[in-house]
Amino acid sequence: MTSVAIKICGVTTAEALEAAIAARADYVGFNFYAPSPRSLRLKEAAELAPRAEGRITRVGVFVDAEDTVIADAIAAGGLEVLQLHGAETPQRVTEVKARFGLTVWKALPISAGRDVGLATAYKDAADLILFDAKTPKGSLPGGMGLAFDWSLLALYRGETPWGLAGGLTPDNAAEAVRTTNAPLVDTSSGVESAPGIKDVERIAAFCKSVRAA
Repeated sequence: MTSVAIKICGVTTAEALEAAIAARADYVGFNFYAPSPRSLRLKEAAELAPRAEGRITRVGVFVDAEDTVIADAIAAGGLEVLQLHGAETPQRVTEVKARFGLTVWKALPISAGRDVGLATAYKDAADLILFDAKTPKGSLPGGMGLAFDWSLLALYRGETPWGLAGGLTPDNAAEAVRTTNAPLVDTSSGVESAPGIKDVERIAAFCKSVRAA
């Protein structure tokens, strides 16, 4: 048995939120990137926020968002963590952290060893690095069900805490944890029955698989 933090990302319904809480996930991701099939409107985030209060930590996911967008999402969703999933530079990450005073995660797309090395540039900016699979050019930056070569993470020498995302499912989650020793795992499409539609049973199975690793 292992103690690994779990994030269920792209939650859009009360049913999915309750499933994540029931499965004892640590984080729930509210996506504020409009092109995503998992995108939340501010009104929807405001409806989910009270259900999450004190029960699970809310992470807001943004892609190259302006401060006004982030501020509105924080107010609506009661966000506690900000996940920057675009091309944000270390300077931009630092600015966001200073502006909002919240924990900030930076997602980095990985397809080769040199991509892992880029994490060092964020050592004084991000509170956590989320290693995710690099998606094809022109596609959405995440939530595509793609995985990367986990062995590349052996190249990471940084001191910043990190997590693993990209193509994680109930079927491979335990293997991922055993292979990488990831302290945090993040899934979205891996617990869905269709794009943007969370599956309660898959959420439960994912969390159980991680804890059994």
